[in-house]
Amino acid sequence: MNKMTRRQHAQAQAKTLNPTLWIITVLTAFGLMIAFIAQSHARSAPESFADLAEKLLPAVVNISTTQKVDAAHGQLPQGVPDFFREFFERRGGQMPQQRQRQATSLGSGFVIDAQAGLIVTNNHVIQDAEEIKVILQDNTSLDAELLGKDPKTDIALLKVEKKKGVKLIEVSLGNSDKTRVGDWVVAIGNPFGLGGSVTAGIVSARGRNIQAGPYDDFIQTDASINKGNSGGPLFNLNGDVIGINTAIYSPSGGSVGIGFSVPSNIAKTVIADLQEYGRTRRGWLGVRIQTVSDEIAENLGLEDARGALVTSVAEGGPAEKAKIQKGDVILTFNGKGVSEMRKLPRIVAETEVGKSVPVKVWRKGKIKKLSVKVGELEVAEKNGSVGKPKVTKTSATLKELGLSLGSLNDQLRERFKLPEEASGVVILNVVADGPAAQKGIRAGELIVEVSQKEITSPDEVKKAVKKAKKEKQKSLLLLIDGEEGLRFVAVKLAK
Repeated sequence: MNKMTRRQHAQAQAKTLNPTLWIITVLTAFGLMIAFIAQSHARSAPESFADLAEKLLPAVVNISTTQKVDAAHGQLPQGVPDFFREFFERRGGQMPQQRQRQATSLGSGFVIDAQAGLIVTNNHVIQDAEEIKVILQDNTSLDAELLGKDPKTDIALLKVEKKKGVKLIEVSLGNSDKTRVGDWVVAIGNPFGLGGSVTAGIVSARGRNIQAGPYDDFIQTDASINKGNSGGPLFNLNGDVIGINTAIYSPSGGSVGIGFSVPSNIAKTVIADLQEYGRTRRGWLGVRIQTVSDEIAENLGLEDARGALVTSVAEGGPAEKAKIQKGDVILTFNGKGVSEMRKLPRIVAETEVGKSVPVKVWRKGKIKKLSVKVGELEVAEKNGSVGKPKVTKTSATLKELGLSLGSLNDQLRERFKLPEEASGVVILNVVADGPAAQKGIRAGELIVEVSQKEITSPDEVKKAVKKAKKEKQKSLLLLIDGEEGLRFVAVKLAK
């Protein structure tokens, strides 16, 4: 046999290679090429923010407000900023040599519609202002009127009348949901009255709840934000507004690298309502809710702690009409998952008023599909329907147990100092020397379960007593929630 040359040997080996290896080799090379292209297009920290700042600065404005402070008899009007009130009180509540003066407040804002002269700022910047002035980058001063405000998200919308020769520059609201932790951001505003100040940093966190309102979902940033920055924009590197700078965390009053901005996606809906109606029009469901803890999830048969647990249903509200019940866990609303309790108010608020939407609830170990027609929160607030729970049976007297019961409502919560998350039925009165009294049960405590079944109304307790008597039981097992916490108590049934 003739000896093969090296080239002939290599060709022979190539012919015998497994086709799978060829496919793997090609795919690997293709993957490396894609990774190289992606890396070459990845955005890194810019060498300078100068070009971006030059483009955006003209759209950011200073807000100056004035209000009259009544100093007669050492009194201040409602709405005066806390720092001014503290200054006043430190001086014994006496204003120097005058009965009235002008209090001035400074803040920031930005133009969102140059043609219409629309400017966004914080509600607390213009709150109780008698005069509002907008100062542009070139120090041009324009009078502004308030179109609408929303204290719940701390957003206000202003309108200025354009002067001849004055050109407004606008910026756009971006998609804050695409913002990621670690992204570069730029804040522009009027800190301490020093207009046109630019700071840069990154997004430190998303979805922050700082107890500022019912729809807290703040973007946290370490870009320097100080007093006077309020109402100013937080930009991404595309020049889109992804947040409205609203609050800072600071023991000293100055920036410590923890600032909070209202996400632009929340602001969009609010601004649109303020522009069209002069007020917000939020969706309303008509329920009180609480967090689903791991223990509650386990007891209800949920695989994990998620959703919003309904603790009460407003009488005549959308939830009652949709057959949502106390004890249901709302898992999805309008096709959006409720991963945690505080997500539900925002989802409902952003839903179109009057729209019928699907709702999935967890009830007695099963998912139940319902449909609810969304109401309007502002109308419900005006009518006093918000927080008004549905009352099934207000009270019941059970001689067999020696006590009287009431349905849990706001009046009883206040009377017995019960927490918001309390559930069950309230013990209104305990008969002296009766079966309940002998077991140390007291008025103001709650019956949470009867015979290890959760109860929500006095009628349910009454039915449980009737059933126990029919089955000739001598006692009834109650789960009591009192000052000592939860405890089981077996109460004898009196004849």
